[in-house]
Amino acid sequence: MDFLSPLLTAGTLKVSVILLTLKVAGIATAVSSVLGILTAWCIARRPFPGRTWVDALCALPLVLPPTVIGYYLILLVGRRGLLGPWLAEFGINLMFSWEGAVVAATVVVFPLIYKSARAALEAVDHNLENAARTLGASEWKVFLRVSLPLAWRGILAGVMLAFARGMGEFGATLMIAGNLPGRTQTLSLAIYSAFQAGDDAQALALVIATSLLCMGVLILADKLATGGLSFGRGA
Repeated sequence: MDFLSPLLTAGTLKVSVILLTLKVAGIATAVSSVLGILTAWCIARRPFPGRTWVDALCALPLVLPPTVIGYYLILLVGRRGLLGPWLAEFGINLMFSWEGAVVAATVVVFPLIYKSARAALEAVDHNLENAARTLGASEWKVFLRVSLPLAWRGILAGVMLAFARGMGEFGATLMIAGNLPGRTQTLSLAIYSAFQAGDDAQALALVIATSLLCMGVLILADKLATGGLSFGRGA
C-alpha cells in the first residue's frame, strides 16, 4: 500500500488545484451546455443550406489536436488577435488567466455536448412534438415542454462526459492560459509540472485524484445513459 501514501499525505495534494479544475470544468460545461443544446436543437429541427458544414464545424474540436485549438484561440482572443484589442477596451484579458482556461475548455468540450444533445433530440418521437404544435404550442414551448424533457437523459450523460473531459484538458489550456501555479494551473498541468520537476509523490497523488474524479463521473454518465441509475437496493 506504499503507493497510496502520497495521496494520504496532507501536504501532498493541492486542494487549490482541484478547486480551480472543478471551477474551470464546471463553468466551461455550463456555457457549452447552453450553446450546445440550442445549436443541436436548431440543426436537428431546422433544415437549412450548409447544415452539413455547420455540423462539421461544431464537431471539429473533437478531432483537432488541442494545441491547434489553442493556437486558433490565440489568433482569436490573444492580445494581437482578431478580438483581443476589442476585449482589451473592456478590460478583458484572457491570456494567462483562469478565464482563458475556461474559454479553452469550453471549446474543447462543446462537441461532446452538441453531439449527445443532437442524438438525443433526434430520437424524440416527432409525433409528440407535432401534437403539441397542433394544440397551439410555439416552437420554444415544444422544445422546453416536450423535446427537452424526453431527451434529458442523453443530454445529461453528454454533459457529464464533457465535465470529465474538461477536468482533463491540457493542450489548449496550456497554450492560452499558461501554467501558472495558483492562477491557471489545473490538475493536468500540475501533474505535468510535478513530473517535470521529479516530484513523483506529488504527481502520483494528483494522478490518483484525477483518475478517481473522472471514473466517478464516467460511471454516473453511463448509468444515466442506460437508465440504470437507481438509489434502491442493488444499484
